[in-house]
Amino acid sequence: MEIVPFAEEHVDAAADLLAERHERHRSEFPQLPADLDYRGEIAALLAEGATGAFTDGAYVLGKSGPEDRWGPNIWIDAAGHAARDPELLRDVWGSAAATWVEQGLKAHYVLVPATDADLLDAWFRLGFGAQQGHGLIEIPEREWPANVREATRDDIEAMVEIGPLLSRHQGQSPVFSSVPEQTREDVRADVLDDFSLEGVANLVYEAEGRIVGDFFVCPLELSSAHSGLARPPGASFLGFAVTHPEVRGSGAGVALTDASFAWARERGYETMVTDWRETNLLSSRFWPRRGFRKTFLRLHRSIQ
Repeated sequence: MEIVPFAEEHVDAAADLLAERHERHRSEFPQLPADLDYRGEIAALLAEGATGAFTDGAYVLGKSGPEDRWGPNIWIDAAGHAARDPELLRDVWGSAAATWVEQGLKAHYVLVPATDADLLDAWFRLGFGAQQGHGLIEIPEREWPANVREATRDDIEAMVEIGPLLSRHQGQSPVFSSVPEQTREDVRADVLDDFSLEGVANLVYEAEGRIVGDFFVCPLELSSAHSGLARPPGASFLGFAVTHPEVRGSGAGVALTDASFAWARERGYETMVTDWRETNLLSSRFWPRRGFRKTFLRLHRSIQ
């Protein structure tokens, strides 16, 4: 086996590998984008500064993201890897990772089709663990539930009150997220930004006269985390979901989910996407129980 740094001359062969992998994925999830320019996807990564390794039958390409949130890092997105034989992927990642680690890039992330057991196994045996799940659902018909309505500007302070509860929960065991807890000012800025956008909504749940839950729904195009091969065309996105701990188990989250489905169907959406931390015991159980099927897993390895 000859492993070499990924170069322009490898784009066509890599595109063929990526096309094979994505078509297998689409056999499970036909909602994923079709008729993609696979060569263009890989060329775009190179244009953005991605580096990696190639051998006959496998490749990896990764690029660095902002360090203020993730530390020195490498992200291998949905178009950044494919292998005819997943075992070869272990070799090409090993070659590429040696260079990345020499550069001080020690937080590695990769987005892998969740239905490709052999490919996942190859990554797991490289020391990666499941960090985040992406889920997709064909939106079911739902009646608008009681106690849920679309938020108005009069609700901003109430939304600011419960907004930090999500990042606070993510910082606790067993998630242990390194992302700092949102401040009230952070949440206020996000909420004000939401109200400046067309075609989005914060849906709030009221109990005993106060807001105790907030789900944000919007077009999937507003999410940078769901792009390229991982962006079903014409999908809606459930991008933020929080309920107060005192109402968990009361049906508030189910009502907000049903309202999200009803809101999306009223606007012509047929598909909805969301994501969750796999180590979040609540959300990693809640969303699959609502009918979301896992499309991708974001895997992570921290190299010391």
